[in-house]
Amino acid sequence: QVQLVESGGGLVQAGGSLGLSCSASGSIASINAMAWYRQAPGKQRDVVATINSGGGTDYADSVKGRFTISRDNNKNTVYLQMNSLKAEDTAVYSCAAKLATTRFPSVTSTYWGQGTQVTVSS
Repeated sequence: QVQLVESGGGLVQAGGSLGLSCSASGSIASINAMAWYRQAPGKQRDVVATINSGGGTDYADSVKGRFTISRDNNKNTVYLQMNSLKAEDTAVYSCAAKLATTRFPSVTSTYWGQGTQVTVSS
């Protein structure tokens, strides 16, 4: 069994900062890419930022220069530091990890966290 658990969501004023973390646990053999997604009410889920096993990162244009994704491979944890938050950043943020389990170490699948609410007041 694999579980991803996010923490760090909440309410913040526009211009403020917030940090999210997501820890993967269970029968994990290896983790490839990790990512953060978000879904605002009435909208589709969009990718916010990704980070590969080597630390390479990619960001949605809307968050470039404001958000930073990082990971601690020893802790199987991915982070998202969000600065200069805007009202339009309000959404449920979910983490995802493409990983292999110890049962099937040569097969990768994507696992999701339960999501955490981020609300930015203007």
